[in-house]
Amino acid sequence: MDRSIRHQNPKRLALAHKIVPMHIHILGICGTFMGGLAALARQGGHTVTGCDAGVYPPMSDQLRGLGIELIEGYGIEQLNLKPDLFVVGNVVSRQKNTAGLAKYPLMEAILDQGLPYTSGPQWLSEHILHTAENPYHVLAIAGTHGKTTTASMLAWILEFAKLSPGYLIGGVPLNFESSARLPTTSPSKSSKPQTLKQPLFVIEADEYDTAFFDKRSKFVHYRPKTCVLNNLEFDHADIFENLQAIEKQFHHLLRTVPQSGRVIFNAHEESLKRVLSMGLWSECESFASQTLLPLSDWTLKGPPESFDVLHKGLPVGQLTWTVQGVHNQMNALACIAAAHHVGVSAELSIQALTQFQNVRRRMELKAQVTLAGQPSTKPVNVFDDFAHHPTAIKTTLEGLRRQVGNTARILCVFEPRSNTMKLGSMKALLPNSLASADLSFCFTSGLDWDAQEALSALGDKAFCSADLNELVARVASHAQANDQIICMSNGGFGGIHQKLTDALKAKA
Repeated sequence: MDRSIRHQNPKRLALAHKIVPMHIHILGICGTFMGGLAALARQGGHTVTGCDAGVYPPMSDQLRGLGIELIEGYGIEQLNLKPDLFVVGNVVSRQKNTAGLAKYPLMEAILDQGLPYTSGPQWLSEHILHTAENPYHVLAIAGTHGKTTTASMLAWILEFAKLSPGYLIGGVPLNFESSARLPTTSPSKSSKPQTLKQPLFVIEADEYDTAFFDKRSKFVHYRPKTCVLNNLEFDHADIFENLQAIEKQFHHLLRTVPQSGRVIFNAHEESLKRVLSMGLWSECESFASQTLLPLSDWTLKGPPESFDVLHKGLPVGQLTWTVQGVHNQMNALACIAAAHHVGVSAELSIQALTQFQNVRRRMELKAQVTLAGQPSTKPVNVFDDFAHHPTAIKTTLEGLRRQVGNTARILCVFEPRSNTMKLGSMKALLPNSLASADLSFCFTSGLDWDAQEALSALGDKAFCSADLNELVARVASHAQANDQIICMSNGGFGGIHQKLTDALKAKA
């Protein structure tokens, strides 16, 4: 948790930001987005309570640390709190259990009694981002992949430039101590670029739906002035029929960008070009790798670990850093372009990115274990990574392969946990996604499709099991000195990192 947040006085913040305090009760408060929203509301001087099924850390610990009362479950007795407004997360639905009873009885009671409610994104827009008294300049990061990392990069650049941005990010940026905060100071004309008239707020702009009563993508509520379109491919098969349906939502996002705003898009993506062709009412800049050098506003040349940045074909600096992967090169270029829109020079952005520490659960080293009889200079490394879409799996593994070369084996342990992956919509892409790994281990619990068949193209390089302990034992049995074991899931993966570490130590 950010110490600057923890010790701020909510009443003083409410006065500084001219917020009219209210009591909100948040349904689904422990989700990444809703937990961040709760923290922002509390920092802004509002009274916040909330509920969830299985109130769990680390979010529960963060929220309780902010003085937010958390309630287990969705019981109707919570109506007795008498909040001014119920804020409903998209985890809540009208679903019934096998006995025909409502899964979320509190929501049913709210509807029955005609009590006021709204969605998280709408409340955020109306009460934080775009208040009449203190509107923010919103910088939104949209795309199928890399939203959290890119938003973290951009927030850090603005922080490094002493612009004190607010942010709401779906992860924990290691350069900060929290996943959400309000702008820490009011803009000062003497210390800020002349073009900056409003406090800055960086947000991860998710295309997932807003709530059970609002099926638009969350990002249509944010009304950004700086809008980054990082990439776009099919995902969220549980709510979108096809890629065209997602492109339409991205087009709706463009409709909210004012003519004085700027859209910054990845020129390699044909899907984004189709989105732009549907209509564009603001300034526009493109970014790309050197393959599109003559055609894009922002370009890069060189390998991921050290590359030149060019603007309008002219070099503006070289970025040498520790973050790996071609995808992160592109993320960095997008951030440099976005920061430039609010007056930060490319040179200063590059300087900031040399100190970027990435995000928790992005190639996060969890353990190093030296096996018996092996040199301590060649431990088995166990990494945690959030990748779950086939493209994200592919780019992450390629980045790791580029880093270790052919001197180490890569063992990929992954859980197809997202709704899209559980449906099997992208199972055919998995063999290609795993090509950079020497061995792949798939946790198949909860899948309705045959993972072993889907991975048959990998032959004896792929193993599947619905038993986590069996999977761990198999990984440990194959582990050798200098192996890089990367665990990929968008959930907790049953604590596999510790289980693997224990199994490797037992083997040692």
